[in-house]
Amino acid sequence: MKPIIGITMGDASGIGPEIIVKALHHAPVYETCRPLVIGDPVMLKRALQIVGGSASIHTVSGSSEGRYEYGSIDCLDIRLLPPNLPFGKVSADAGHAAYKFVEKAVELALARQIDAICTAPLNKEALHKGGHLYPGHTEILAGLTSTEDYCMMLTAPKLKVIHLTTHVGLIQAIEMIDPERTYKVIKLAHETLRRAGNDRPRIAVCGINPHAGENGLFGNGEEEQKLIPGIMQAAEEGVDVTGPYPADTLFYRAVRGDFDIVVACYHDQGHVPIKVLGIEAGVNITIGLNGGIIRTSVDHGTAFDIAGTGKADERSMLAAIRSAIELAPKRIDNLSQNI
Repeated sequence: MKPIIGITMGDASGIGPEIIVKALHHAPVYETCRPLVIGDPVMLKRALQIVGGSASIHTVSGSSEGRYEYGSIDCLDIRLLPPNLPFGKVSADAGHAAYKFVEKAVELALARQIDAICTAPLNKEALHKGGHLYPGHTEILAGLTSTEDYCMMLTAPKLKVIHLTTHVGLIQAIEMIDPERTYKVIKLAHETLRRAGNDRPRIAVCGINPHAGENGLFGNGEEEQKLIPGIMQAAEEGVDVTGPYPADTLFYRAVRGDFDIVVACYHDQGHVPIKVLGIEAGVNITIGLNGGIIRTSVDHGTAFDIAGTGKADERSMLAAIRSAIELAPKRIDNLSQNI
């Protein structure tokens, strides 16, 4: 059976509804999965009008009711939004609804009623105004699944990056890194790529300081204290991991093909190279969640400045759906290449 991919609408004041309906107008999606939107059917209908879509909206109360046919978008109805919700404005209603969409998706995934979660973007300010004080999707998912050892992986053509830390300030990020965290993230990267079909993934670790500290010339020995012990522990267990390497050359080497994935130490160190390669093709993946839940996401924000105009680009959503299919436990091999 083709996997059921639960697609959460995200912040409905942003471009989430538009990129979802645009993506679901690509017929190959239905050849490789059964997409189920978790959101508000009224907002989907508004989005269809905006983008000039020809599909119809089929409202369901459970994943078993979906038609999963091209031309008919199945939407699990969680109608929490006012019908006249404005585009491009921070809204507590939209922030609360975005959280509830994810909460429902986790419930379905844990019950094995969907096989993976794919998320449209949310707005952190709206999320907080809606009463949910999380930095972003990753932390919401970790909280809903009681997961402690999780991390963010980003993918783009020719590059995969996994993070030791994400949504914290730089000083706090450096404080949070220790050998245990380094080891756990390396192992998560290794296990994730093995499940995806790479029997021996080549993993490289970024340094924290310029030139990876250059033997103590820069920093206060962070590489030696926080990274190298974790790298050595994983290597002793047979993981193909090396580093730490200077970040200013490592990403070039990874894109060239020297490594399969890079371990970045903090948010911008990993995000910048991915987005330079093409934000429209970037995918955000949360790995290590309890229950074996797979979650992928677009690698861009709510784009309030263009929400409601029909200009939003669906390519990152398509890439996120493709990644969800590839990682879902019930996936069909080699089908996602056509999306």
